[in-house]
Amino acid sequence: MKRLSHPIAGGALLVSLLVPVTSAAADPEPRPHRTPPVREFGNGPERNSAASPGRELAAQLKARGAGAHYGHARTEGYPRQTKLPEPPVNPDDKSIKLGLMPYHGIAPKLNALQKASDRVSVEVIGRSHQGRDLYLVTVTAPESRGEAARQERMREEIENDPAKAARDPQIKRSYKAPLFVNNNIHGNEWEGTDAALRVIERLATAKDAATTKLLGSTRLYFNVTANPDGRAGGVRANAAGFDLNRDFITASQPETRAMRQVMIDTQPLMMIDLHGYVNGTLIEPTTPPHGQNYEYDLFIRNTYANGLNMEAAIKALGYTPDKDGVQPPQIPFRDWDEGWDDWPPIFTPQYAPFHGAVASSTVEIPLRVNNADYTNLPVDELRRRSKINTAVAEAAISSTVSFVGQRRTSLIADQIEVFRRSAAGEQQRPAPAGWVPGFGPEDVYTTRFPRAYVIPAGTGQRSATAAARLVDHLIANDVRVTRATRGFRLGGTAYPAGSYVVDMHQPKRGLANVMLEAGGDITDKVDAMYDISGWSHAYLWGATVTPVTSGDLRGVPAREVKAAAPTGYVAPTGDLALRLDDAKDVTALNALLDEGVKATWADDGTAVIPASARAAARTMADRYGVRFERAAAKGAAPLRKLRVAAAASSDDAFSLQEMGFDVTAVSTATLNAGFDWSGVDVLYVSSGLSYAQLNEQARTALNAFLAKGGVVGRGSTGASFNSAAGLLTATSVAGRSDANGVVAVSNSGGALTSRAPGASFVYSPRWFTGLGPEVTVEQRYAAQGPLISGHWRPNADGTGGQNAAAGQATVIRGVDERGAAVALFGTEPLFRNHPKGMFAQVARSLHWSAVTAGQRQGTR
Repeated sequence: MKRLSHPIAGGALLVSLLVPVTSAAADPEPRPHRTPPVREFGNGPERNSAASPGRELAAQLKARGAGAHYGHARTEGYPRQTKLPEPPVNPDDKSIKLGLMPYHGIAPKLNALQKASDRVSVEVIGRSHQGRDLYLVTVTAPESRGEAARQERMREEIENDPAKAARDPQIKRSYKAPLFVNNNIHGNEWEGTDAALRVIERLATAKDAATTKLLGSTRLYFNVTANPDGRAGGVRANAAGFDLNRDFITASQPETRAMRQVMIDTQPLMMIDLHGYVNGTLIEPTTPPHGQNYEYDLFIRNTYANGLNMEAAIKALGYTPDKDGVQPPQIPFRDWDEGWDDWPPIFTPQYAPFHGAVASSTVEIPLRVNNADYTNLPVDELRRRSKINTAVAEAAISSTVSFVGQRRTSLIADQIEVFRRSAAGEQQRPAPAGWVPGFGPEDVYTTRFPRAYVIPAGTGQRSATAAARLVDHLIANDVRVTRATRGFRLGGTAYPAGSYVVDMHQPKRGLANVMLEAGGDITDKVDAMYDISGWSHAYLWGATVTPVTSGDLRGVPAREVKAAAPTGYVAPTGDLALRLDDAKDVTALNALLDEGVKATWADDGTAVIPASARAAARTMADRYGVRFERAAAKGAAPLRKLRVAAAASSDDAFSLQEMGFDVTAVSTATLNAGFDWSGVDVLYVSSGLSYAQLNEQARTALNAFLAKGGVVGRGSTGASFNSAAGLLTATSVAGRSDANGVVAVSNSGGALTSRAPGASFVYSPRWFTGLGPEVTVEQRYAAQGPLISGHWRPNADGTGGQNAAAGQATVIRGVDERGAAVALFGTEPLFRNHPKGMFAQVARSLHWSAVTAGQRQGTR
């Protein structure tokens, strides 16, 4: 029986980091350029900007002397001598206080190691949000270009023809086992970087036969610092305010996309992710629930074995509680009952298995040196702790390197088996009790894979723009997608030409399924979850996706695609209607407004564009893949580019800017210091603003704005602001605070939710009761059992559960007696930039509130 150890400690807990709103420049996913046909337009900069993920940046890097390529080259030989540009010295880098390597010291160190050893190669795989280079170091024995090409052919055979690979003697004999070591994804969990540099240097210079043999049979990949912005600034998140270790199935950030591509390109057998701080050192594998899309029998066998291996290496360092303040290592799978699960695929070690890793672990090193400790402890004590932490991280990395060397053959065989089962469409093989010590029925989580998913074209598709984004996202994640060249029937349903098909007999079916399935309701399985419990691109990204349980795909006339087909359209005559169904529609509208186009607002949430702006509409259709249909009627009120004052979380602010809104960050402190409301159309409130804590001058100024402006609120902060400011008559009711997941909703068809999806996302869900006559309900939770997937229990007193929420209002709007047009959300429509199908609801609420407030004042 597993036991529940002490609560999770230190920096491992989720932190809500609020940062000022900053520029959020797009970092496009790799997609080939294609010329759109007549009256059909592309899907935006994500696809049309470049033929490779970093063509423009590669040119910049080359000009700076950093080499011609950007990212990991699969067939170039080793060593790859890349002269890295060396950043200017930053005396404020937060690593310095701890006696650790500042970011500006990494490039000189790597340049010196490349010069000193032909075992070390460095590639720039991307850039951070603030523009810092991301370094991938490969340590291996030298390879000719021909040998590198042979290694790539074997890697491709393992993925693409695993049945053949299982019989291939060359793979058993000479395939180099890849290991991926990820470091410093949380910026103020520093020491993994320093430990990795130590290991790299030792392997680069060691003369012993064992090291020579190891590097002749392995490739060791080190992402030296995954979050250089956070490292330099001493904060957990990147410069956009995102926790990168929550971003893997969304890939909203450039750092995440770089890591994703490394995993696709290198196909690691194993990976470890260095974090801090849990005293005793926490080493995965995890507690239940376990991700239901893994081949978990193979995964737990290898991950637990390496966990024990790392534990032994760390214990061998000799640190003790009495002498050093270091507790013994903990392995949650063995030592805890619940609370540190691998259920969601948002974390690095939980995402890596979908690209072939048959073992992956988070390692939380022991002694906290961040947050209050960084500020309050003496420098000598901080450096003592960092020295211990670096040694622990080094032991974890070195022991994993040895583990890969010792188990190379069996690890390769297990990776081949993962891909073989997936390509053959075999169902999972639940591990029996005792498969590894302590494995029991509570550890068995499996799913049933459908035969395929269809993303239909034509009238069966809610949003062609959203469908194209989803297809491009699947492809960027190395999921294979085909497009029908003619109409077809599958599973008893007819689909038109142009529909996309995701065949679930493919090597990375686990990743396809974890994105496209509804997910599971695990409410009754466990009481405590570490992070989110429900997600679904099929439900939350705004596209219609149909699972097909049976059928013969050989009769489907389809071709594999490398990018979604263009989706833009502009009606040839008349005024144009742009339905705000998707975030891309909103971005296109804001771009038109920014160019001075005189658009108007229709009551159903549609923007009407005058015929005189047809040329500009064509540009936006090409850029964003949106559709401008012929307008049936004129709009009711003029629109303009909105100026939004946002007291918002980082993800909300990022998403608002991504949609093209002009966003200014505000907070209680900002308003109390004096704020000019004259340039603001709408106040958005989700974090960091308390009406009750405003001083008299700030409250007077805000009240003057409320008499003529719009307000959009989300969550507890938005609801509290509404109540304290005396806006809409509504009582906000809180669900259980840790409840989260995908929920079924019913939409009224009003200005905010017309044509909205029938699902939404919640975290700490809320709903509204006691509604006044001025309030209109735009959306309600489903009348029975709203939770589709996730975890939502009632509180101990029986309140706050999903049954209490059933049928209750979750999105409302209205105009208060002073003239403020207010919309409130009890859902999380912008959560971590993920539920993209909900973004348009927020955008519509902003435009509705501005238009409505303006109409009441008689001005716009």
